[in-house]
Amino acid sequence: MACIDRAILNWISFCKLSADNKISRAILKSMEEIKFIKSIVSLKERPKLQLPEIILCGRSNVGKSSFINSLSSKKDVAKISSSPGKTRTINYYMVKEKFYIVDLPGFGYAKVSKTEREKWQKQILNFINNSSRIKLAFHIIDSRHKPTELDIALNLFLKSIDLPTIVLLNKSDKLKQSEIKKSLTDAIRVFPELSYGDNLFLYSAVKATGRKEVASLIINAFS
Repeated sequence: MACIDRAILNWISFCKLSADNKISRAILKSMEEIKFIKSIVSLKERPKLQLPEIILCGRSNVGKSSFINSLSSKKDVAKISSSPGKTRTINYYMVKEKFYIVDLPGFGYAKVSKTEREKWQKQILNFINNSSRIKLAFHIIDSRHKPTELDIALNLFLKSIDLPTIVLLNKSDKLKQSEIKKSLTDAIRVFPELSYGDNLFLYSAVKATGRKEVASLIINAFS
């Protein structure tokens, strides 16, 4: 009897695992339908089709374009800039005509003038503050570095407007195991509201670390 019970439990576990795998594959398949729509420089140029929006924000060179390409399993959905700070447009990507992923210009790049940096940052904050369609923000941080003052300022701004925010520690493939633990610890120390696996994730476009979890979170938010 014990053998039969064990066999039944094993079969139930197998069926659940198979179902979970099917769901995961379906979610990842949905994200493969990401497509570029347009680039804009002001709110009045936004796509005519009004859909909920997810924004990607963070410092220059944190890998936002690589993140989009990783989600889509394609290399050229989002064009990767040849140099940090070069992208100055707000780029719209649509997923199955259900929602947009909006890639905002990176901020804080040191090789442009202070006036130019402040102009970009004002543009980004103005876009976020004046858009009622934004439902979720991904704050992307380079996992190799502690959150900067600009990251802290962005975090405070997003909290001030009550915008749900997920922090992604990107480029985690470049870290050793001990460094990964430190990166997570540093992020939680700076942003105590973060909880790993809830609103904090490690991500790697190279190794697909976190891809399934983040894709599932995005799809579930708009299902």
